[in-house]
Amino acid sequence: MTENFKSVLENILKQDKRLVDDSGELNGNLIHEYASSLDEGLIDLLLNEESTREKFFLKVKDVYVFKQNDFKFFLDENKIDNSYTQYANRIGLSTGGKFLKDIDDVVLDFPYKDCVLEGGQSTEEGTDTYFEYDEKEQDYIEKEAKRKEIFFNQILAKDEIDRLTEPKAFTNIKRYTEKGEEKITSFNRNEKGQITDNLIIKGNNLLALHALQEQFQGKIKLIYIDPPYNTGGDSFAYNDNFNHSSWLVFMKNRLKVAKELLKTDGLMFVHCDFNEDAYLKVLMDEIFGNQFYITTITVKSNSISGNKTQHKDKTILKNKDSILVYKNKTQIILKPQYSEKTEWDTHYNSILVEDELGNYTIRRLKDVLIEEGIIEEDYTINKNSINENDFYDFIFNNKDKIFRGVNSIPQDLESLSLENENQVVYIEKDGNKMFAYNGGRLSFLSNVFKEIEGQQKMAQLLGDLWTDIDFQNTQNEGGVSLTNGKKPEELLMRIIDMTTNEGDIILDFYFGSGTTGAVAHKMKRQFIGIEQLDYGDNNSKIRLKNVINGDKSGISNIVNWKGGGSFVYCELAKNNQKAIDKIMSCKSLEELITLFDELYEKYFLNYNVKFRDFKEKIVNEPEFKKLKLDRQKEIFARMLDLNQLYVNVSDMEDSQFKLSDEDISLTKNFYQL
Repeated sequence: MTENFKSVLENILKQDKRLVDDSGELNGNLIHEYASSLDEGLIDLLLNEESTREKFFLKVKDVYVFKQNDFKFFLDENKIDNSYTQYANRIGLSTGGKFLKDIDDVVLDFPYKDCVLEGGQSTEEGTDTYFEYDEKEQDYIEKEAKRKEIFFNQILAKDEIDRLTEPKAFTNIKRYTEKGEEKITSFNRNEKGQITDNLIIKGNNLLALHALQEQFQGKIKLIYIDPPYNTGGDSFAYNDNFNHSSWLVFMKNRLKVAKELLKTDGLMFVHCDFNEDAYLKVLMDEIFGNQFYITTITVKSNSISGNKTQHKDKTILKNKDSILVYKNKTQIILKPQYSEKTEWDTHYNSILVEDELGNYTIRRLKDVLIEEGIIEEDYTINKNSINENDFYDFIFNNKDKIFRGVNSIPQDLESLSLENENQVVYIEKDGNKMFAYNGGRLSFLSNVFKEIEGQQKMAQLLGDLWTDIDFQNTQNEGGVSLTNGKKPEELLMRIIDMTTNEGDIILDFYFGSGTTGAVAHKMKRQFIGIEQLDYGDNNSKIRLKNVINGDKSGISNIVNWKGGGSFVYCELAKNNQKAIDKIMSCKSLEELITLFDELYEKYFLNYNVKFRDFKEKIVNEPEFKKLKLDRQKEIFARMLDLNQLYVNVSDMEDSQFKLSDEDISLTKNFYQL
């Protein structure tokens, strides 16, 4: 029966040409993706056939509800896919004999409270630069040191996960405007009921992403993230150093959820470096499909100088980052980006002159420049001439007349030109004149000028190599000072301008100091930022308040930013996360032992923890006492039930969680309960 139905389903699906590959076989990955996004064409196809309608839809009165999970389960169980694709898909990342795409474990991460992250995700291979006085030199010497470990990670196996990803309650909800902090009574929405507030969410990003699913699935136009690079020694150095497979599972958990939030024409940009970019590319091919890979942008992120050169004889020094770019499902439209051209193109060596009678003649550019007194007769125009003010002013003012000859030419113009030898001719199309001379078209310098940073400049179309953005002087952008890893506003401006329009929603779930939100807000886009870490005086809330109040740094002058707008700040309501915070704040084993009774009484511990044995025996063993405090903290934290990190919406009215009526009401308003 199942085999017969499988054949029926395959024939039905093959009616949709989008689901068939070049060999005429079904593309199982694509079918999965269309099912996940509730694609209208796929659902219509299944509804129109009685057999599939009965199997994959639930009729409620006069409405058919698509049983999405049942459909995807049937695809998996019955291998609705061509055999080549089945085997091709098995070539990928694996660990412990299992393919990464088949692993449903969840990696959670927790920052140590007694350490401060200096900012973003550093590109400096996990070292801090500092100065120390040297008696011999009688001077302060620049030195480097490995950063402190500030995170540990914990893996939650699939069979241990029950309520982890349920919608979470919110607390400490506030709206910020030019007038300051304001009480919020409801979230702003458009006529379709979609939230239009800019959002900053504090809490674990994996769980916050799940919390966004109901309200923002299929609504996000751009996701940009700058995740931990897994350098083995940087600010995200995990106690087990987060080997490739652990880090990739960590990323997979988050990328899979994030992908569901993208619009069908949405894009994802993931900023990374050489430590993981090759592995990440394979992972993202599996999640998005390699047919949706667009490119890898190479960004010059620092200069090789000073202390960085000390190992130049042992390795090739790094001064670049990578940005992996993927689209979601359908065709995208990108706005071309340009960088300023810094060298003169000497092919532009002629100028078109019009006399009083409207006749056109061609003169050598150098001769005109000599007549104008801009250059001497013995001057040779070269690529550096553009840097001379008088020369540049002349070419700018005459950009509609200076030209080079090109071979591409419409047939009618070419014929007219060849018929009128040694004469300038033109044809007029749509009010514009197109000129030619002896069969060649005149391409004017004005075509090279584009608007860059609000000004008309000679421009070069950008590809996948970006070397023109300054990463070195971003420390104080936005009024928050971070010395490492902070991305320049100009980088985000380029990405946002390339991929989005005003009003589109942009998500960054490694929000850091809030660069993505700051740029999005200045460019009149809606943003959602998620951040788990505490940046102290350099946090995103402070930065966005500065933006609203008219921050002048970064791209403000380019976009003529004057201030205004608002954002809503909120936190995932903590449950066991409070206990983890308390564990991380302990300064000694004695404090941890004192805390144990509170953990036992007030929080949810793993059912299989032998509490008495741990309290009366293990913590008193000499071997346990010899462990580093960080390791002792990790062991204490592992006793907690990670499914209960934050308060679930279904439990939020329970008095034990002490959520205010206001928090409960606003949480209901967020989810439209």
